[in-house]
Amino acid sequence: MIEVKTIEHFDFAEKAKARVLIIYTGGTLGMDFNENGALAPCSFDRILNRVPVIKELQVNLSVVSFNEPIDSSNVHIEHWQLLASLIYEHYDQYNGFLILHGTDTMAYSASALSFMLEGVNKPVIFTGAQLPIASPRSDATENLVTSLEIAADHKDGRPIITEVCIFFNHVLLRGNRAKKVESQHFDAFESENYPILAEAGISIDYHWSYLKPYAEDFVQVHAAMDNNIAVLKLFPGLNQTTASAVLLSDSVKGIILESYGSGNVPHEKWFLDLLRESIDKGKLILNVSQCNGGRVLHGKYETSSELDRIGVVSGHDLTFEAATAKMMFVLANLDNMRDAKKCLRTSIRGEMN
Repeated sequence: MIEVKTIEHFDFAEKAKARVLIIYTGGTLGMDFNENGALAPCSFDRILNRVPVIKELQVNLSVVSFNEPIDSSNVHIEHWQLLASLIYEHYDQYNGFLILHGTDTMAYSASALSFMLEGVNKPVIFTGAQLPIASPRSDATENLVTSLEIAADHKDGRPIITEVCIFFNHVLLRGNRAKKVESQHFDAFESENYPILAEAGISIDYHWSYLKPYAEDFVQVHAAMDNNIAVLKLFPGLNQTTASAVLLSDSVKGIILESYGSGNVPHEKWFLDLLRESIDKGKLILNVSQCNGGRVLHGKYETSSELDRIGVVSGHDLTFEAATAKMMFVLANLDNMRDAKKCLRTSIRGEMN
């Protein structure tokens, strides 16, 4: 069972413009040097000492941390469920939420929370860093400070951001449209198929036409996620034995098919027969492109024209991360195959065009 520490409160302003809940999961951002000179997860007090300007933002903070901070490569469904429940339980008490998270799986977590939290009308911002906050050249300070500003920002008494997002290296991205593309530079994330939501320079420039409009929704949590899924990534030379092992596995309910280009697959009879047999066995197959940009268009070329007839669902312009999270969500929450396929091909959280 994953446990969290007692919430700490930091009241920096008598008339604060907002109160933000920070959820610290771990990751590179919150690391400082310990008594042995090694980098280790640190408390939020240490982060405040490194970034004292936070106290000048006119934002009061509460901080809740995982008892044992984790590397994001160890993130699992139970961590997503904990994050969703923390936001739900404290939703009315805060103007916004900031999740400090490792970068490797941040896009997966942001995508998952976008599906698990229905009706969000407050900012839920993920951020992290490529270098620890203790590093002299760290990107942690700018990412943390600007994320807090965005999480607290409002206009006419309403929050400006009303969805799950990622802020990193001066840009705000829709969470279920983002993917990590860089491990050595600060511009770690991109959103090829949807415009950025805001840019931070001298001021924060919101791109209003791309923002989700405010709605008087009631936030609901769909905590169930089913991870009985598999991924079949196409490559020249894929053999029948390997494809069969993935597509016909008894334990697999849903398959993410990573196809070429605009959704193209081999036109060999054995491969199409395997897809058909898999679907006849009651499995969901969602087709997404291996390309970072563009979209799946069944029928654009002969090699994808058969997929609709077989029953493969087009993932349109879903990222792989969003496709994975959405498949888990659909399998857990929709029993009827017709409804499940309809949900997969329909945008429910702004995840696809």
